[in-house]
Amino acid sequence: MIPRYSRPEMVKIWDPQTRFRIWFEIEAHACDALADIGVIPKESAKAIWERAGHVTFDVDRIDKIERVTKHDVIAFLTHLAEFIGEDSRFVHQGMTSSDVLDTCLAVQLARASDLLIADIDALLAALKARAFEHKMTPCIGRSHGIHAEPVTFGLKMAQAYAEFSRCRTRLVNARAEIATCAISGAVGTFANIDPRVEAHVAAKMGLTVEPVSTQVIPRDRHAMFFATLGVVASSIERLATEIRHLQRTEVLEAEEFFSAGQKGSSAMPHKRNPVLTENLTGLARLVRGMALPAMENVALWHERDISHSSVERMIGPDATVTLDFALARLAGVIDKLVVYPENMQRNLDKLGGLVHSQRILLALTQKGVSREDSYSYVQRNAMPVWRGEGDFLTLLKADADVSAKLSDAELEELFDLGYHLKQVDTIFTRVFGG
Repeated sequence: MIPRYSRPEMVKIWDPQTRFRIWFEIEAHACDALADIGVIPKESAKAIWERAGHVTFDVDRIDKIERVTKHDVIAFLTHLAEFIGEDSRFVHQGMTSSDVLDTCLAVQLARASDLLIADIDALLAALKARAFEHKMTPCIGRSHGIHAEPVTFGLKMAQAYAEFSRCRTRLVNARAEIATCAISGAVGTFANIDPRVEAHVAAKMGLTVEPVSTQVIPRDRHAMFFATLGVVASSIERLATEIRHLQRTEVLEAEEFFSAGQKGSSAMPHKRNPVLTENLTGLARLVRGMALPAMENVALWHERDISHSSVERMIGPDATVTLDFALARLAGVIDKLVVYPENMQRNLDKLGGLVHSQRILLALTQKGVSREDSYSYVQRNAMPVWRGEGDFLTLLKADADVSAKLSDAELEELFDLGYHLKQVDTIFTRVFGG
Protein backbone atom coordinates (compact mmCIF):
# COMPACT_ATOMS: atom_id res chain seq x y z
CA MET A 1 0.00 0.00 0.00
CA ILE A 2 1.18 3.52 -0.81
CA PRO A 3 -0.14 6.84 0.54
CA ARG A 4 -1.49 7.87 -2.89
CA TYR A 5 -4.15 5.16 -2.73
CA SER A 6 -4.67 4.92 1.03
CA ARG A 7 -7.08 6.37 3.55
CA PRO A 8 -5.98 6.85 7.17
CA GLU A 9 -8.70 4.91 8.97
CA MET A 10 -8.04 1.71 7.01
CA VAL A 11 -4.28 2.15 7.17
CA LYS A 12 -4.47 2.43 10.95
CA ILE A 13 -5.91 -1.10 11.21
CA TRP A 14 -2.64 -2.44 9.79
CA ASP A 15 -0.31 -0.14 11.73
CA PRO A 16 2.26 -2.07 13.85
CA GLN A 17 1.08 -0.29 17.00
CA THR A 18 -2.48 -1.49 16.32
CA ARG A 19 -1.27 -5.02 15.66
CA PHE A 20 0.72 -5.16 18.89
CA ARG A 21 -2.22 -3.73 20.84
CA ILE A 22 -4.44 -6.55 19.51
CA TRP A 23 -1.74 -9.11 20.36
CA PHE A 24 -1.63 -7.78 23.90
CA GLU A 25 -5.41 -7.89 24.29
CA ILE A 26 -5.51 -11.50 23.09
CA GLU A 27 -2.82 -12.47 25.59
CA ALA A 28 -4.36 -10.47 28.45
CA HIS A 29 -7.88 -11.82 27.88
CA ALA A 30 -6.41 -15.34 27.81
CA CYS A 31 -4.77 -14.63 31.17
CA ASP A 32 -8.13 -13.51 32.59
CA ALA A 33 -9.67 -16.79 31.50
CA LEU A 34 -6.75 -18.77 32.89
CA ALA A 35 -7.18 -16.96 36.19
CA ASP A 36 -10.92 -17.68 36.25
CA ILE A 37 -10.30 -21.42 35.91
CA GLY A 38 -7.46 -21.37 38.47
CA VAL A 39 -4.45 -21.91 36.25
CA ILE A 40 -2.74 -18.63 37.11
CA PRO A 41 -3.21 -16.22 40.05
CA LYS A 42 -5.98 -13.65 39.61
CA GLU A 43 -3.73 -10.88 40.89
CA SER A 44 -1.24 -11.72 38.14
CA ALA A 45 -3.91 -11.43 35.44
CA LYS A 46 -4.92 -8.07 36.90
CA ALA A 47 -1.34 -6.88 37.03
CA ILE A 48 -0.83 -7.70 33.35
CA TRP A 49 -3.61 -5.27 32.40
CA GLU A 50 -2.44 -2.62 34.84
CA ARG A 51 1.19 -2.65 33.74
CA ALA A 52 0.75 -2.96 29.98
CA GLY A 53 -2.86 -2.07 29.24
CA HIS A 54 -2.12 1.54 28.33
CA VAL A 55 1.47 1.49 27.17
CA THR A 56 2.71 2.51 23.75
CA PHE A 57 4.76 -0.37 22.43
CA ASP A 58 8.22 0.41 21.13
CA VAL A 59 8.11 -0.89 17.57
CA ASP A 60 11.80 -0.26 17.00
CA ARG A 61 12.61 -2.17 20.20
CA ILE A 62 10.52 -5.15 19.06
CA ASP A 63 12.19 -5.09 15.64
CA LYS A 64 15.60 -5.06 17.31
CA ILE A 65 14.74 -8.09 19.45
CA GLU A 66 13.35 -9.90 16.39
CA ARG A 67 16.63 -9.44 14.54
CA VAL A 68 18.12 -11.71 17.20
CA THR A 69 15.22 -14.12 17.85
CA LYS A 70 14.09 -14.36 14.22
CA HIS A 71 10.58 -14.71 15.66
CA ASP A 72 8.10 -11.84 15.79
CA VAL A 73 5.81 -13.15 18.53
CA ILE A 74 8.75 -14.01 20.82
CA ALA A 75 10.16 -10.54 20.20
CA PHE A 76 6.85 -9.00 21.22
CA LEU A 77 6.54 -11.18 24.33
CA THR A 78 10.08 -10.25 25.33
CA HIS A 79 9.24 -6.55 25.03
CA LEU A 80 5.95 -7.09 26.88
CA ALA A 81 7.83 -8.69 29.76
CA GLU A 82 9.82 -5.48 30.13
CA PHE A 83 6.59 -3.75 31.20
CA ILE A 84 4.98 -6.57 33.16
CA GLY A 85 7.90 -7.98 35.07
CA GLU A 86 7.68 -11.25 37.02
CA ASP A 87 4.04 -11.92 36.15
CA SER A 88 4.99 -12.13 32.46
CA ARG A 89 5.74 -15.81 33.09
CA PHE A 90 1.99 -16.42 32.95
CA VAL A 91 1.57 -14.76 29.55
CA HIS A 92 1.17 -17.11 26.56
CA GLN A 93 0.46 -20.10 28.85
CA GLY A 94 -0.29 -23.13 26.68
CA MET A 95 -0.58 -20.97 23.56
CA THR A 96 1.29 -21.05 20.27
CA SER A 97 2.20 -18.18 17.98
CA SER A 98 -0.58 -18.91 15.51
CA ASP A 99 -3.14 -18.47 18.28
CA VAL A 100 -2.05 -14.85 18.49
CA LEU A 101 -1.34 -14.23 14.81
CA ASP A 102 -4.46 -15.83 13.37
CA THR A 103 -6.81 -14.37 15.95
CA CYS A 104 -5.27 -10.95 15.41
CA LEU A 105 -5.67 -11.24 11.63
CA ALA A 106 -9.31 -12.16 12.15
CA VAL A 107 -9.82 -9.02 14.21
CA GLN A 108 -8.09 -6.86 11.61
CA LEU A 109 -10.04 -8.32 8.70
CA ALA A 110 -13.31 -7.93 10.62
CA ARG A 111 -12.52 -4.28 11.32
CA ALA A 112 -11.51 -3.76 7.70
CA SER A 113 -14.79 -5.35 6.62
CA ASP A 114 -16.74 -2.88 8.71
CA LEU A 115 -15.06 0.01 6.90
CA LEU A 116 -15.64 -1.59 3.50
CA ILE A 117 -19.31 -2.17 4.27
CA ALA A 118 -19.62 1.50 5.27
CA ASP A 119 -17.90 2.43 1.98
CA ILE A 120 -20.46 0.43 0.03
CA ASP A 121 -23.28 2.09 1.95
CA ALA A 122 -21.96 5.50 0.88
CA LEU A 123 -21.71 4.31 -2.73
CA LEU A 124 -25.23 2.88 -2.62
CA ALA A 125 -26.56 6.22 -1.37
CA ALA A 126 -24.90 8.04 -4.28
CA LEU A 127 -26.19 5.51 -6.82
CA LYS A 128 -29.73 5.68 -5.47
CA ALA A 129 -29.78 9.47 -5.62
CA ARG A 130 -28.59 9.52 -9.24
CA ALA A 131 -30.95 6.68 -10.19
CA PHE A 132 -34.01 8.60 -9.04
CA GLU A 133 -32.68 11.86 -10.46
CA HIS A 134 -32.48 10.29 -13.93
CA LYS A 135 -35.18 7.67 -13.57
CA MET A 136 -36.88 8.76 -16.80
CA THR A 137 -33.92 10.31 -18.62
CA PRO A 138 -33.92 8.35 -21.90
CA CYS A 139 -30.67 7.15 -23.44
CA ILE A 140 -29.64 4.49 -25.88
CA GLY A 141 -28.98 0.99 -24.65
CA ARG A 142 -26.07 -0.76 -26.31
CA SER A 143 -25.22 -4.37 -26.92
CA HIS A 144 -21.76 -5.21 -28.26
CA GLY A 145 -21.18 -1.45 -28.01
CA ILE A 146 -23.77 -0.91 -30.78
CA HIS A 147 -27.06 0.96 -30.48
CA ALA A 148 -29.81 -1.44 -29.44
CA GLU A 149 -33.02 -0.10 -27.82
CA PRO A 150 -33.83 2.80 -25.46
CA VAL A 151 -33.22 2.60 -21.71
CA THR A 152 -32.91 5.34 -19.11
CA PHE A 153 -29.82 6.59 -17.35
CA GLY A 154 -31.65 5.94 -14.10
CA LEU A 155 -31.85 2.25 -15.03
CA LYS A 156 -28.08 2.17 -15.50
CA MET A 157 -27.67 3.54 -11.99
CA ALA A 158 -30.32 1.17 -10.62
CA GLN A 159 -28.49 -1.80 -12.12
CA ALA A 160 -25.29 -0.68 -10.40
CA TYR A 161 -27.21 -0.18 -7.14
CA ALA A 162 -28.52 -3.75 -7.29
CA GLU A 163 -25.05 -5.09 -8.06
CA PHE A 164 -23.41 -3.29 -5.16
CA SER A 165 -26.25 -4.37 -2.88
CA ARG A 166 -25.20 -7.93 -3.68
CA CYS A 167 -21.60 -6.94 -3.02
CA ARG A 168 -22.64 -5.67 0.39
CA THR A 169 -24.34 -8.96 1.22
CA ARG A 170 -21.24 -10.88 0.14
CA LEU A 171 -19.02 -8.69 2.32
CA VAL A 172 -21.26 -9.17 5.34
CA ASN A 173 -21.09 -12.93 4.82
CA ALA A 174 -17.32 -12.83 4.26
CA ARG A 175 -16.89 -10.87 7.48
CA ALA A 176 -18.86 -13.46 9.42
CA GLU A 177 -16.80 -16.28 7.92
CA ILE A 178 -13.42 -14.67 8.59
CA ALA A 179 -14.12 -13.51 12.17
CA THR A 180 -13.08 -16.65 14.06
CA CYS A 181 -10.77 -17.13 17.03
CA ALA A 182 -8.25 -19.91 17.60
CA ILE A 183 -6.64 -20.35 21.03
CA SER A 184 -6.04 -24.09 20.85
CA GLY A 185 -2.28 -24.47 21.34
CA ALA A 186 0.25 -26.47 19.36
CA VAL A 187 -1.41 -28.58 16.63
CA GLY A 188 -4.80 -27.42 17.90
CA THR A 189 -5.52 -30.14 20.46
CA PHE A 190 -6.01 -27.93 23.57
CA ALA A 191 -3.49 -30.21 25.32
CA ASN A 192 -2.00 -27.31 27.27
CA ILE A 193 -4.85 -24.83 27.30
CA ASP A 194 -8.51 -25.18 28.20
CA PRO A 195 -11.12 -24.56 25.43
CA ARG A 196 -12.84 -22.17 27.86
CA VAL A 197 -9.92 -19.78 27.34
CA GLU A 198 -10.60 -19.72 23.61
CA ALA A 199 -14.30 -19.07 24.19
CA HIS A 200 -13.49 -16.19 26.55
CA VAL A 201 -11.03 -14.54 24.14
CA ALA A 202 -13.43 -14.96 21.24
CA ALA A 203 -16.22 -13.22 23.13
CA LYS A 204 -13.95 -10.36 24.24
CA MET A 205 -12.54 -9.82 20.74
CA GLY A 206 -15.91 -9.97 18.98
CA LEU A 207 -15.19 -13.27 17.24
CA THR A 208 -16.68 -16.74 17.08
CA VAL A 209 -14.81 -19.92 18.04
CA GLU A 210 -13.08 -21.80 15.23
CA PRO A 211 -14.47 -25.39 15.45
CA VAL A 212 -11.24 -27.13 14.35
CA SER A 213 -8.19 -24.94 14.05
CA THR A 214 -5.38 -27.52 13.81
CA GLN A 215 -2.58 -25.09 14.64
CA VAL A 216 -3.97 -22.43 12.31
CA ILE A 217 -7.39 -21.18 11.30
CA PRO A 218 -8.21 -22.99 8.02
CA ARG A 219 -7.30 -20.79 5.06
CA ASP A 220 -10.41 -21.58 3.02
CA ARG A 221 -11.98 -18.81 5.10
CA HIS A 222 -9.34 -16.33 3.97
CA ALA A 223 -9.59 -17.51 0.38
CA MET A 224 -13.30 -16.74 0.38
CA PHE A 225 -12.70 -13.37 2.00
CA PHE A 226 -10.18 -12.19 -0.58
CA ALA A 227 -12.20 -13.71 -3.42
CA THR A 228 -15.12 -11.59 -2.22
CA LEU A 229 -12.93 -8.49 -2.30
CA GLY A 230 -12.02 -9.46 -5.86
CA VAL A 231 -15.69 -9.68 -6.87
CA VAL A 232 -16.36 -6.25 -5.36
CA ALA A 233 -13.37 -4.90 -7.30
CA SER A 234 -14.80 -6.37 -10.49
CA SER A 235 -18.08 -4.57 -9.89
CA ILE A 236 -16.12 -1.35 -9.41
CA GLU A 237 -14.41 -1.90 -12.74
CA ARG A 238 -17.69 -2.66 -14.52
CA LEU A 239 -19.19 0.67 -13.47
CA ALA A 240 -15.93 2.54 -14.08
CA THR A 241 -15.76 1.09 -17.61
CA GLU A 242 -19.35 2.21 -18.29
CA ILE A 243 -18.46 5.78 -17.32
CA ARG A 244 -15.28 5.70 -19.39
CA HIS A 245 -17.26 4.73 -22.48
CA LEU A 246 -19.95 7.33 -21.83
CA GLN A 247 -17.27 10.02 -21.59
CA ARG A 248 -15.78 9.30 -25.01
CA THR A 249 -15.92 12.40 -27.21
CA GLU A 250 -18.22 10.87 -29.81
CA VAL A 251 -20.61 9.73 -27.04
CA LEU A 252 -20.30 12.30 -24.20
CA GLU A 253 -23.45 11.29 -22.36
CA ALA A 254 -21.75 11.62 -18.98
CA GLU A 255 -18.32 12.59 -17.71
CA GLU A 256 -16.30 12.86 -14.54
CA PHE A 257 -16.48 16.22 -12.78
CA PHE A 258 -13.70 18.51 -14.01
CA SER A 259 -12.70 20.97 -11.29
CA ALA A 260 -11.47 24.53 -11.69
CA GLY A 261 -7.74 24.51 -12.38
CA GLN A 262 -7.68 20.83 -13.32
CA LYS A 263 -5.52 19.89 -16.29
CA GLY A 264 -6.26 16.97 -18.60
CA SER A 265 -3.05 16.80 -20.60
CA SER A 266 0.47 18.20 -20.40
CA ALA A 267 0.41 18.67 -24.18
CA MET A 268 -3.23 19.35 -25.17
CA PRO A 269 -5.05 22.03 -23.14
CA HIS A 270 -8.49 20.94 -24.39
CA LYS A 271 -8.38 17.46 -22.85
CA ARG A 272 -10.85 16.27 -20.15
CA ASN A 273 -9.92 12.65 -19.51
CA PRO A 274 -11.70 9.98 -17.39
CA VAL A 275 -8.67 9.65 -15.14
CA LEU A 276 -10.52 8.63 -11.98
CA THR A 277 -12.38 5.73 -13.58
CA GLU A 278 -9.25 4.66 -15.43
CA ASN A 279 -7.51 4.66 -12.06
CA LEU A 280 -10.33 2.55 -10.60
CA THR A 281 -9.90 0.04 -13.42
CA GLY A 282 -6.25 -0.38 -12.48
CA LEU A 283 -6.92 -0.63 -8.75
CA ALA A 284 -9.56 -3.30 -9.40
CA ARG A 285 -6.95 -5.38 -11.20
CA LEU A 286 -4.68 -5.20 -8.17
CA VAL A 287 -7.37 -6.32 -5.72
CA ARG A 288 -8.42 -9.21 -7.96
CA GLY A 289 -4.79 -10.23 -8.28
CA MET A 290 -4.63 -10.82 -4.53
CA ALA A 291 -7.42 -13.40 -4.57
CA LEU A 292 -5.35 -16.14 -6.23
CA PRO A 293 -2.51 -16.17 -3.66
CA ALA A 294 -5.16 -16.40 -0.92
CA MET A 295 -6.58 -19.48 -2.64
CA GLU A 296 -3.13 -21.01 -2.94
CA ASN A 297 -2.69 -20.49 0.82
CA VAL A 298 -5.41 -23.06 1.53
CA ALA A 299 -3.11 -26.03 0.95
CA LEU A 300 -0.84 -25.92 4.02
CA TRP A 301 1.18 -28.92 5.18
CA HIS A 302 -0.45 -31.14 7.81
CA GLU A 303 -1.44 -29.15 10.91
CA ARG A 304 0.37 -26.00 9.76
CA ASP A 305 3.22 -24.38 7.94
CA ILE A 306 3.95 -20.71 7.36
CA SER A 307 3.92 -20.52 3.57
CA HIS A 308 0.76 -18.42 3.93
CA SER A 309 2.34 -15.92 6.29
CA SER A 310 4.37 -13.77 3.89
CA VAL A 311 1.44 -13.64 1.49
CA GLU A 312 -1.03 -12.45 4.12
CA ARG A 313 1.34 -9.83 5.52
CA MET A 314 1.08 -8.19 2.10
CA ILE A 315 -2.40 -8.92 0.77
CA GLY A 316 -4.17 -8.24 4.07
CA PRO A 317 -3.24 -4.56 4.16
CA ASP A 318 -2.91 -4.03 0.41
CA ALA A 319 -6.26 -5.52 -0.65
CA THR A 320 -8.34 -3.87 2.05
CA VAL A 321 -6.61 -0.47 1.82
CA THR A 322 -6.84 -0.44 -1.98
CA LEU A 323 -10.49 -1.50 -2.05
CA ASP A 324 -11.39 1.05 0.62
CA PHE A 325 -9.81 3.79 -1.46
CA ALA A 326 -11.47 2.58 -4.67
CA LEU A 327 -14.95 2.40 -3.17
CA ALA A 328 -14.63 5.91 -1.74
CA ARG A 329 -13.35 7.24 -5.06
CA LEU A 330 -16.18 5.61 -6.99
CA ALA A 331 -18.78 7.08 -4.63
CA GLY A 332 -17.27 10.51 -5.30
CA VAL A 333 -17.31 9.95 -9.06
CA ILE A 334 -21.00 8.99 -9.02
CA ASP A 335 -21.97 11.82 -6.68
CA LYS A 336 -20.33 14.46 -8.90
CA LEU A 337 -20.92 12.78 -12.28
CA VAL A 338 -21.89 15.31 -14.96
CA VAL A 339 -24.81 13.98 -16.99
CA TYR A 340 -25.84 15.32 -20.42
CA PRO A 341 -29.48 14.42 -21.23
CA GLU A 342 -29.38 16.44 -24.47
CA ASN A 343 -26.50 14.34 -25.76
CA MET A 344 -28.33 11.20 -24.72
CA GLN A 345 -31.31 12.28 -26.81
CA ARG A 346 -29.04 13.19 -29.73
CA ASN A 347 -27.48 9.72 -29.66
CA LEU A 348 -30.92 8.12 -29.41
CA ASP A 349 -31.93 9.92 -32.60
CA LYS A 350 -28.66 9.22 -34.42
CA LEU A 351 -29.90 6.18 -36.33
CA GLY A 352 -33.16 7.73 -37.46
CA GLY A 353 -35.54 5.53 -35.53
CA LEU A 354 -33.82 2.17 -36.02
CA VAL A 355 -34.09 1.63 -32.27
CA HIS A 356 -37.77 0.79 -32.88
CA SER A 357 -37.04 -2.04 -35.32
CA GLN A 358 -38.09 -4.85 -32.96
CA ARG A 359 -41.43 -3.17 -32.34
CA ILE A 360 -42.13 -3.10 -36.10
CA LEU A 361 -41.10 -6.77 -36.35
CA LEU A 362 -43.49 -7.81 -33.57
CA ALA A 363 -46.34 -5.71 -34.94
CA LEU A 364 -46.05 -7.44 -38.32
CA THR A 365 -46.16 -10.88 -36.68
CA GLN A 366 -49.32 -9.80 -34.85
CA LYS A 367 -50.81 -8.96 -38.25
CA GLY A 368 -50.26 -12.53 -39.48
CA VAL A 369 -46.88 -12.20 -41.20
CA SER A 370 -44.37 -14.98 -40.44
CA ARG A 371 -41.48 -14.04 -38.22
CA GLU A 372 -39.01 -14.77 -41.01
CA ASP A 373 -40.80 -12.49 -43.48
CA SER A 374 -41.35 -9.80 -40.84
CA TYR A 375 -37.62 -9.80 -40.05
CA SER A 376 -36.79 -9.54 -43.76
CA TYR A 377 -39.20 -6.62 -44.36
CA VAL A 378 -37.83 -4.64 -41.43
CA GLN A 379 -34.18 -5.39 -42.11
CA ARG A 380 -34.33 -4.40 -45.80
CA ASN A 381 -35.58 -0.97 -44.75
CA ALA A 382 -33.20 -0.66 -41.83
CA MET A 383 -29.97 -1.30 -43.73
CA PRO A 384 -30.19 1.80 -45.99
CA VAL A 385 -30.79 3.94 -42.88
CA TRP A 386 -27.77 2.32 -41.24
CA ARG A 387 -25.75 3.53 -44.24
CA GLY A 388 -27.20 7.03 -43.90
CA GLU A 389 -29.58 6.64 -46.86
CA GLY A 390 -33.03 7.80 -45.89
CA ASP A 391 -35.42 7.81 -42.93
CA PHE A 392 -36.63 4.56 -41.38
CA LEU A 393 -40.28 5.56 -40.92
CA THR A 394 -40.51 6.98 -44.45
CA LEU A 395 -39.01 3.85 -45.97
CA LEU A 396 -41.37 1.60 -44.02
CA LYS A 397 -44.39 3.59 -45.17
CA ALA A 398 -43.21 3.23 -48.76
CA ASP A 399 -42.67 -0.54 -48.50
CA ALA A 400 -45.66 -2.33 -50.07
CA ASP A 401 -45.35 -5.44 -47.90
CA VAL A 402 -45.22 -3.39 -44.71
CA SER A 403 -47.93 -0.88 -45.67
CA ALA A 404 -50.22 -3.75 -46.63
CA LYS A 405 -50.30 -4.76 -42.97
CA LEU A 406 -49.63 -1.53 -41.03
CA SER A 407 -51.17 1.87 -41.73
CA ASP A 408 -49.17 5.09 -41.56
CA ALA A 409 -50.83 5.94 -38.26
CA GLU A 410 -49.99 2.51 -36.84
CA LEU A 411 -46.38 2.83 -37.95
CA GLU A 412 -46.07 6.28 -36.39
CA GLU A 413 -47.45 4.96 -33.10
CA LEU A 414 -44.80 2.23 -33.12
CA PHE A 415 -42.12 4.93 -32.98
CA ASP A 416 -43.22 6.13 -29.53
CA LEU A 417 -40.22 6.37 -27.20
CA GLY A 418 -42.40 6.09 -24.11
CA TYR A 419 -43.30 2.52 -25.03
CA HIS A 420 -39.79 1.40 -24.10
CA LEU A 421 -39.93 3.07 -20.69
CA LYS A 422 -43.31 1.84 -19.45
CA GLN A 423 -41.82 -0.72 -17.04
CA VAL A 424 -39.22 1.55 -15.44
CA ASP A 425 -41.37 1.89 -12.33
CA THR A 426 -41.65 -1.89 -12.08
CA ILE A 427 -37.88 -2.29 -12.22
CA PHE A 428 -37.31 0.49 -9.67
CA THR A 429 -39.77 -1.16 -7.29
CA ARG A 430 -37.83 -4.43 -7.61
CA VAL A 431 -34.53 -2.69 -6.88
CA PHE A 432 -35.50 -0.10 -4.29
CA GLY A 433 -38.77 -1.44 -2.89
CA GLY A 434 -42.26 0.08 -3.02
